[in-house]
Amino acid sequence: MTQIGYTLSSEEHSPTDLVDHASRAEEAGFDFLSISDHFHPWVPQQGHSPFVWSTLGAIANATDEIDVGVGVTCPTVRIHPVNVAHAVGTVAEMFDGRFTFGVGTGENLNEHVTGDRWPEHDVRLEMLEESMDVMRELWTGENTSHHGKHYTVENAKLFTIPDDPIPTVVSAFGPKTAKMAAEYGDGLWCSGPQEEVVEAFEDADGEGPKYCQLHACYQETEEEAIDTVSELWPNGAIGGELAQELPSPKHFEQAAEMVEREDIAEGSTITEPDPQRYVEGIEQAIDAGYDQVYVHQIGPDQELFIEFFEEEVMPEL
Repeated sequence: MTQIGYTLSSEEHSPTDLVDHASRAEEAGFDFLSISDHFHPWVPQQGHSPFVWSTLGAIANATDEIDVGVGVTCPTVRIHPVNVAHAVGTVAEMFDGRFTFGVGTGENLNEHVTGDRWPEHDVRLEMLEESMDVMRELWTGENTSHHGKHYTVENAKLFTIPDDPIPTVVSAFGPKTAKMAAEYGDGLWCSGPQEEVVEAFEDADGEGPKYCQLHACYQETEEEAIDTVSELWPNGAIGGELAQELPSPKHFEQAAEMVEREDIAEGSTITEPDPQRYVEGIEQAIDAGYDQVYVHQIGPDQELFIEFFEEEVMPEL
């Protein structure tokens, strides 16, 4: 059964607002929430980037039944996997079975801040695999020591963890990482309905939920929506591997100068104020093989979007 989710965009909203949005989305009937984990916003105009683990603690207290996932954390460079495992164990305990942990190989934008080098993708993938091994060992609650290629852990033991295993879903943008997700993960996380990624995941005998994020901007007119996306989310139209390699919001801002309004109007971001367009986008994701489809409303007008989705889109779904 397909579930429909709502994005909590840490890059665009304060932590207090994110908690309010989470509560409102649960009230509106969304099945789950996804929250981003960033140290920096993509471009300076987005204006926020709170520490996700503090925000999640408040969301756990402000919601009752809705499932919540991090989409996604990079547990390799900026924060040692021991500390990530500690944060995840605490948050998962607070959500009492409602929490899913998403992981990925990350972006230079967030990970370079400690001064460590930003390695090539194959090395980052290797680091992610090792960090997942470390975290899962810690989540057993047993005393853990690890002397690996990338990480060292000495006599570490987590005392606050949930009784049940913490589902860990791996983000993938290509077939190679999708195969790793099938081997190491409890599901697949993706941005956009990339059918070839699902096929690679399933061909490698991957199991578990398959998450897909759709980007949208609901305004009264399409012109207003394109204006909002142009100002606050032009990074969505930057293609290739730049999103993994650019080191600062200013660099993204400079790269976004090449993005034209036509690129946004003709791109994958939904800007038409038509409920059927949202239904079509969700159906496309389902047809591509995803069963957890969530929507990111770009810009400050979250209540406007939630009301629109609650009253006009959900009845069609």
